[in-house]
Amino acid sequence: MKINSLLVISVFGCAALTLRAAAAADAPAASSAAKPAAMAAAGPYHLIKEIHIGGSPRTDYLTVDAVGRRLYVSHTDSIAVIDLDKDEVVGTVTGNLSGIHGVAIAHDLGLGFISNGAGNNVSIFDLKTLKVTKTVETGRNPDWIMFEPGQKEVYAFNGGSNSATVIDPVSGEVKATIALPGKPESATFDVAAGRVYDNIEDKAEVVAIDTKTHAIVATWPNAPAAGASGQAIDLAHHRLFLGCDDTMAMMDSTNGKLLSTLKASAGIDSAAFDPGTGYAFVPAKSGTTTIAKVDGDKLVLVQSLATATGAKTMSLDPTTHKFYTATVKYSAAPAAAAASGSARGRAPAPAAVADSFEVMVFGMDDKK
Repeated sequence: MKINSLLVISVFGCAALTLRAAAAADAPAASSAAKPAAMAAAGPYHLIKEIHIGGSPRTDYLTVDAVGRRLYVSHTDSIAVIDLDKDEVVGTVTGNLSGIHGVAIAHDLGLGFISNGAGNNVSIFDLKTLKVTKTVETGRNPDWIMFEPGQKEVYAFNGGSNSATVIDPVSGEVKATIALPGKPESATFDVAAGRVYDNIEDKAEVVAIDTKTHAIVATWPNAPAAGASGQAIDLAHHRLFLGCDDTMAMMDSTNGKLLSTLKASAGIDSAAFDPGTGYAFVPAKSGTTTIAKVDGDKLVLVQSLATATGAKTMSLDPTTHKFYTATVKYSAAPAAAAASGSARGRAPAPAAVADSFEVMVFGMDDKK
């Protein structure tokens, strides 16, 4: 996943974002089994609160620790820590962090893990003190990161070297380096199955990795749903939910069969699943989060929720059913200026409002 730079131009190579709108652009179209998108827009979720963070507008993943009641928000070279019950910032993780993508939590060990994309390493920090205690070298540009509780190992998926680094969470020892067939993105795990599932974004594939041997045991195509970055899992029903370029896809995690797709909005970069409600989510930088449910083997649209431009990643709290996404506010774009010596003109891109970086909290009236 690319760092989501909410400036006009990112040093990490992300494209400039468009003007933040009150209503989402490019609203997704429902499948034939779903209600019209106009009806779904009035679904169960709505904006509850905005939590101001300020500072740099660059971000990528957000991570909910439902047990510790904390939200960790990547923020260029630091992590903002938010109390989930108070919805307020309560701390910051700093310490030689660079180009942060995400955070993984091993609550039983009292440890957190940060993927430093620009540093080509993972930082280990103490959940109580928020102090970095170790740094572990990885492949190039470690992106998605997670703690797999079955074998008690940390997986860092290296987008720049097509590999995954497997780390002992306590010692920091690298246990394995797994060669992958392409650029890895988000991953999930199934402890009972002994599997890790990872999106290979540039190949339109999902790989299944044996957690004991660290070997790839299956490779499944997810075409025509290309560019899968986000992934979430329904462990009870063995379903993977993939957040592709502008589509939500559902795959059987036992055999890799692609079961259903649902048109969503452009610029999807993560996915989430709530086992309590049965809802699957894919947020998009165009400013719409698509929420769906499963009917048999089909995805059915529940809501096309207007969020904000740039809000392309999210994390969900399964206790309260709230979800969290990050963005900035934008100033109005100036009128297009005529190009000198040319009949063509181009409107300058909108600028991010200084110090406006924030987390948006969405929830349901009956699930507060």
